[in-house]
Amino acid sequence: MKPFLFLIASCFSFNLLAQSSAYDEMLAKKLGADEYGMKQYIFVILKTGPNVTQDKKFIDSCFAGHMSNMNVMVKADKLIVAGPMGKNDKSFRGIFILNVATKEEAEKLLKTDPAVHAGLLDAVYFPWYGSAALATYLPNVEKVTKKNF
Repeated sequence: MKPFLFLIASCFSFNLLAQSSAYDEMLAKKLGADEYGMKQYIFVILKTGPNVTQDKKFIDSCFAGHMSNMNVMVKADKLIVAGPMGKNDKSFRGIFILNVATKEEAEKLLKTDPAVHAGLLDAVYFPWYGSAALATYLPNVEKVTKKNF
């Protein structure tokens, strides 16, 4: 009986190994994935900056520019994930995951952000290794968004 069970288990195991996967080599190359489906990004934490002005018109203008700049980075395939953070005791305001490999590239991108440039926001940069499929996240946002802010 034991040899029979071993034979069945062996056939089942071989069958699992022989099954085709969903791997899409062209998509992996397009997204810059390594053999694990991952790639290097720069993770950015945006926190309250040193500029504590109370000039509402200036602040509104800078944050309108911040939102516009985010759209520019999305269209350039540089901004992969973005979002605000809830209230916290660290003064963290939001995050970006940037589709760039180095801190220097990320800093160059954020120099174009009016809220960062004005010191209303400050950026802290970290290398981050994550799924290359994140690049497919933002193109699908509109498909699940019923109402815009």
